[in-house]
Amino acid sequence: MYAFRSPDKPGTVTLVGNWNPFQEPAGGPNFFFFDERTRYYLNVDNDGDARPDIRYLFRFKTHDQRKDTFLIATRPLTSLRDKDLQFFQTYSVTRIKNGRRTVLGRNLRVPPNNIGPRTTPDYENNFGRPAISRIAKEHRVFAGQRDDPFFVDLGSVFDLDGLRPFNANHEEALPPMQGVDGFAGFNIDTIAIQVPIPALTRDGKMATKEDGKNAVIGVWASTERRSVRILSPGGEHVKESGPWVQISRLGFPLVNELQVPAVRKDRYNGLRPRQDKRFLLSYIKHPELGRDVFTKYYGIEVPETPRPDLVAVVLKGIKGINRPPTSRPSDQLRLNMAVPPTPFLEQNRLGFFAGDRAGFPNGRRPADDVTDTTLRVFSGGYEMTPRFNEPPNNILSDGVDENDVPFLQRFPYLAPPLVGYEHEHHRKQPLQ
Repeated sequence: MYAFRSPDKPGTVTLVGNWNPFQEPAGGPNFFFFDERTRYYLNVDNDGDARPDIRYLFRFKTHDQRKDTFLIATRPLTSLRDKDLQFFQTYSVTRIKNGRRTVLGRNLRVPPNNIGPRTTPDYENNFGRPAISRIAKEHRVFAGQRDDPFFVDLGSVFDLDGLRPFNANHEEALPPMQGVDGFAGFNIDTIAIQVPIPALTRDGKMATKEDGKNAVIGVWASTERRSVRILSPGGEHVKESGPWVQISRLGFPLVNELQVPAVRKDRYNGLRPRQDKRFLLSYIKHPELGRDVFTKYYGIEVPETPRPDLVAVVLKGIKGINRPPTSRPSDQLRLNMAVPPTPFLEQNRLGFFAGDRAGFPNGRRPADDVTDTTLRVFSGGYEMTPRFNEPPNNILSDGVDENDVPFLQRFPYLAPPLVGYEHEHHRKQPLQ
């Protein structure tokens, strides 16, 4: 989940949600698309009560015109509406404000996957850019495949919480190495919407004062499916019924992945942020990513629990920057919309705690290194726990500092999807 004030359109905020990671670019014959039996939401809480005041609902429809071919297209494609495109999706966008629904767009096109130079030549000009739609007043929206923007050494982190640059310090010592981006070379399904700031505030006005009551929003992505699914014996027909049930959500980075125990993730994904005070609070106060990790494997001294500093950063917002006047503890990505955006080339990957006030955890931009920031925050190596703000706590890193391909400096900001015809999953980086 990403939420940031758009550097090239500072009167707007961009919200980005990603689904279904690890998409192999050469993923034929089916490739990757959105599920038309699923409701996708981007949620906004603008008064701090952990309830969604504004929701953007995305619904998809699949159009399969293939008869006797396994191909997406039987000739080179030149546009989103090329008659030779045999399989495609459309979608609608509905804004739900305090229960009132307004359809902002219908029959919007999802671009095809970036299959290769024969099927989808000049991908971004023919398909990526044209898939950006203007809806309502000053809103822009995009739904389609993009390069996965998350960068983290996934292979090492889940190998007994290893950090390759600090291998020599680990209980199971290995030679120090540069980190390897585990998401490099993969694509993901992206939904992005750019919204004028007044359309997100509690009073419908522009957020101009950082300490104003209308300045801070909290956002999260969620997904719902019907509770009952019945398959026909031949497998060609699916019938779904029953109430819609929430099956996943994402808010503050790495909470779902690293802070919730594996055996409780299904329950967490089915809960609303309003319920986090009872379910999630204890995991943040007493994090596994603390003494159980840093002290156990690296012998690093970290702050004692309970951790009120983590409750502030993760569940309530930091006073003076992104905590609303009333803040119920909940898993949300909080953004102060009155803080001016930092120009693209001046952004610090370590965000707010490195002096870039427009960066994570004040929202999250694509280039923000949430992994390194989280490692340092949970080990106490930052300004809110000054006694521990020293090496190695304040220099912990997975060794992956940027995405494998450059981000765009325009909406939807995430890089175009990697092409299936030729690609690589890991771009070697020398140890600095």
